[in-house]
Amino acid sequence: MANLGGAAGTIESVNNTDSGNVPLLEVSDVTVRFGGIIALDGLSFSIDQGAICGLIGPNGAGKTTMFNVVSRIYDPNEGTVSFQGRDLLAVPAHGIAHLGIARTFQNLALFPTMTLLENVMVGAHSQGSVGMWRAIARIGAARENRRIRDWSGDLLNQLGLGHLAHVPAAGLPFGTLKRLEIARALAARPRFLLMDEPAAGLTHSEVDELGDVVLRIRGDFDLTVLLVEHHMSMVMRISDKVVAMEFGRKISEGTPDQVRNDPKVIAAYLGAEA
Repeated sequence: MANLGGAAGTIESVNNTDSGNVPLLEVSDVTVRFGGIIALDGLSFSIDQGAICGLIGPNGAGKTTMFNVVSRIYDPNEGTVSFQGRDLLAVPAHGIAHLGIARTFQNLALFPTMTLLENVMVGAHSQGSVGMWRAIARIGAARENRRIRDWSGDLLNQLGLGHLAHVPAAGLPFGTLKRLEIARALAARPRFLLMDEPAAGLTHSEVDELGDVVLRIRGDFDLTVLLVEHHMSMVMRISDKVVAMEFGRKISEGTPDQVRNDPKVIAAYLGAEA
């Protein structure tokens, strides 16, 4: 089953979960309809604190729709989503950063004319303590800007980008920009990181490096990660848990080995009968 992700890799994924705790994220019976199209059909799964959960499936399976429900871009027609026991669907999209949720994007959403440091600082401002009127009056703003600049510089150093801090993002290699987007997401000091196709467009060696980066930042920043990704080798190597989808429904959930060898998953990817 090499095409569903082998077990290659030298870094072990450390499971920081505690089965006795309430899941960090709990998705229950979520259904999303777009007119007559059912994008999600009663989907349920949960993610424990500290876990990396891979969300996989063929094109059109509903992965991006589920991602957009959790990041509050879409409202489901039915079902519930809770984050640390709180109703996430009651939180507007602009409020999820304050809950400790951040995301990266498949299509890079960076500011090309800004430096790498400035791009990361944009992410950090979502957690700033200086309000709009105080910022206008510059009351406490200088001190906060120094704090944000220092924190953003530290993040660039941790992701191997410190030497490019004052270089504009435009024209840099794609793999560098992918790490920059991760740094910007981390700048908001999240507890839960949503990663949307982070390996898209990368070379094989860059995909392997990215997998190591995700494992490292999970430990360094005490993160829980929901990973939507087509690169099965990376998903199966770094995930503690995998949820497989097809046509908006969950067809398998479990450890990477359990999901990799599930006949329903093999059928979904290879077109064989389960």
